[in-house]
Amino acid sequence: MGRIHVLPEHVANKIAAGEVVERPASVVKELLENALDAGATRIKISVEAGGKKLIQIMDNGCGMVRDDAMLAFERHATSKIKDAEDLLSVATLGFRGEALPSIASVSRLRLETRDAQAAAGTVIEINGGKMARVEEAGLPEGTSITVRDLFFNTPARKKFLKAESTELSHIASLVTHYALAHPEKHFELHSATNAMLVAPPVAGYSERVYQVFGKETLDQLIAVAAVQPLEHVGLPQPPPWRRQEQEEDSEDIAARATPGEMRLHGFVSKPEIQKLNRNSIFVFVNGRLIRDRLVQHGLTEAYRNIIPPAVYPVVLLFLELPPGEVDVNVHPSKTEVRFRQPTVMHDFVRDTVRAALMKARPAPQFTTEIHAHATASSGLTPGARGWEPRSDLASASGAPARPFYEPASGFALHAQAAPLVSARFQFEGGIAVEANAAIPVARGMESSFDDAIPETIPDNGCAPALDAPENSRDEEPTLAALSTLRPLGQIRNSFILAVNEDGLWILDQHVAHERVLFERILKQRAAQRVESQRMLMPIVLELSPAQQAVFSEIADELQHNGFEAEPFGARSVAVKVAPAGVDAAAVEHMLHELLDQISREEQSLNLEKIRGRIAASIACHAAIKVNMPLEQNKMEWLLAELAKTDHPMSCPHGRPVVLRYSVKDIQKAFKRI
Repeated sequence: MGRIHVLPEHVANKIAAGEVVERPASVVKELLENALDAGATRIKISVEAGGKKLIQIMDNGCGMVRDDAMLAFERHATSKIKDAEDLLSVATLGFRGEALPSIASVSRLRLETRDAQAAAGTVIEINGGKMARVEEAGLPEGTSITVRDLFFNTPARKKFLKAESTELSHIASLVTHYALAHPEKHFELHSATNAMLVAPPVAGYSERVYQVFGKETLDQLIAVAAVQPLEHVGLPQPPPWRRQEQEEDSEDIAARATPGEMRLHGFVSKPEIQKLNRNSIFVFVNGRLIRDRLVQHGLTEAYRNIIPPAVYPVVLLFLELPPGEVDVNVHPSKTEVRFRQPTVMHDFVRDTVRAALMKARPAPQFTTEIHAHATASSGLTPGARGWEPRSDLASASGAPARPFYEPASGFALHAQAAPLVSARFQFEGGIAVEANAAIPVARGMESSFDDAIPETIPDNGCAPALDAPENSRDEEPTLAALSTLRPLGQIRNSFILAVNEDGLWILDQHVAHERVLFERILKQRAAQRVESQRMLMPIVLELSPAQQAVFSEIADELQHNGFEAEPFGARSVAVKVAPAGVDAAAVEHMLHELLDQISREEQSLNLEKIRGRIAASIACHAAIKVNMPLEQNKMEWLLAELAKTDHPMSCPHGRPVVLRYSVKDIQKAFKRI
């Protein structure tokens, strides 16, 4: 008797559920995408116990007739595609026909739906993949799906779920970002105790970010937008005789042959907002939330030499391109895609974000940077917590934000709790950002407490607040204002104090000069006119085997950057010429440090990265040092040169160059406003 047999249908459904349904947020994702595909303009999500006990999604979409509702729970039954050709141009979020049967096989599911043309709706109940009840009922137009007791019949999967607060945070993050991707639709997210998100339709993406996260979050983001025509470069083309036939065909066929265009819009964070992981990078392709290494690498390249290499920005990007240019049939959960022209997409994302950062050139706030540190928390994830008076003061003092529904330690008598209010989200540096206000009464209560704490001290006849210049009342200063700075002096011969109409500026003289030299070296290298100096005596370096391998790989690039070195024995090299400005005593340390850095790289470096590493190392060792007194004309020269650079906000290693203490902050500190 043979050993191979066909698995029963219920076993196959559970295997498919293992691929599609990873956690409660996976259920919400699949059902939410179905609602969007159905043309819903109003979607309400309710969860209990982090989605373990209950997930309910109600929408006002097109609904289904009785036959379609029953057929929807068959494997690979879908209305999105009809044949294999449709897989090459999928324009909907769902298309596999696996979500509903997979979810129904590991839960107790109830479907209520009615088509607009139907006189009555349909109710279907399925327990663990077995249909228990089908009947007609009077229902509103649209669909409601209720999922109870997720993984009740697969305890091995259920025990791997995280705490309720963790699962709820995943659901909140997912719903929030789909709400951001569809500002024209109404979204609601309710937990058992709180309305976590209520987002009515708004005009655009900026308004949605403001609605959900508040003005301060929007101020920490830089808007990005670009369009690029697509060209089928490098793709197989028809032979000449076929091209001639196509040219003779109708205009409709010619229009179908047009590649189309790529569109990118969204928001990226300023350089001072830094995360320890990529969890705050959210990318949508044609409305689909994805995780793509290609796009993430393009974003990392855009921020290279602007933020430190081990941290990541907060990104919310929306990519739109013809469906035929992206393959979404890659992963069962549809979170991974393949682009038809990956290099074009990578460069488009990198160049667009880089250009936006160069154009904005945001000036870091002194009060923000003084507490800034990279965190692992997601940068755009709302939550709910108990009301606390003046939580912005607590956050300014460095107190960490409480996670979702963290229980209080110990027992104590408390006054009656006030209603829950929307949480304040922590960007780095203690910036308290108010989230979506799902409970208007609670917000009114919070404002009453705000009134109880005076923001300013009465002047009692003292001078009033300073009048800001008319051209700077509503504009946030950028680093373009560096050209107007007037240096006052130094702090400990290391930091330059300067002023202009925008406030007080503090510059790190070493990293400022490092940024100036770094960009100058790259420009000289591109023009092949690098300045160098000959050593009085050759400097002999002893190299380890790893350093020797790296040296042989980058020897040509070192020569193009002003070095002249040749082998001197089995494992030694003699340096005869070094870049101008680097002390002879620092050449040996600089080369050892550079070779060690490159040898520790886990990923292979391309020529551009190697060139950047060499330029950064030369600039660091040739720059003005700390504890070095500077004359007035030297400080003026440094400020003028820094203002001419493309990225004056940070050094090549990602450290901030300049901080601004605005006139408004100064007036607040002196209680004048």
